[in-house]
Amino acid sequence: MSTVISMPKLRYSEEALAPVIGKETLGFHFGKHLQTYVNNLNNLIVGTEYADATLETMAAKADGAIGNNAGQVLNHNLYFEQFAPVGQKSAPAGKLAEAIDKSFGSFDEMKAKMTAAASTLFGSGWAWLCADAEGRLSIAQMPNADNPLRHGLRPLLTFDVWEHAYYLDYQNRRADYINALWDIIDWNVVGSRF
Repeated sequence: MSTVISMPKLRYSEEALAPVIGKETLGFHFGKHLQTYVNNLNNLIVGTEYADATLETMAAKADGAIGNNAGQVLNHNLYFEQFAPVGQKSAPAGKLAEAIDKSFGSFDEMKAKMTAAASTLFGSGWAWLCADAEGRLSIAQMPNADNPLRHGLRPLLTFDVWEHAYYLDYQNRRADYINALWDIIDWNVVGSRF
């Protein structure tokens, strides 16, 4: 019996992230874009060495179309899972807050570096806050479907900077989109990944 990759369930309504991420953007990005990657991946893995693999294994090890689609499914799952409805703002706490201070000096410094990474990534891809095996944090720019698992890192927080993630709401104003994302991060989710 082979693995079936399923769509994640949103913990919030399609309207809950507006105006940071509008209902129409969420409908297209989650409902159509991610669904296409899920469908593609399920079709691609049939009869391959990845037929029984976890999504994480595929995203970390597979090449070509399987690797690209698995990476996009994983990346999008992490992206959509990390949000909380507008008005339910939280902050890093506990071991994550300590690691942020140790690795960057302060939350504000980490935020500035993550914002810069997302703003300056050329073309399409992802900005990541990652942890290594010892719990040291770093920020990385990764193009296309690349993800921290391919580099031996644990993904904690991600900003999707493919244009489809923000164009309906922000047109070409990527920086405005990135700055707004900080208002909907659920730091409890990010902390649980750490």
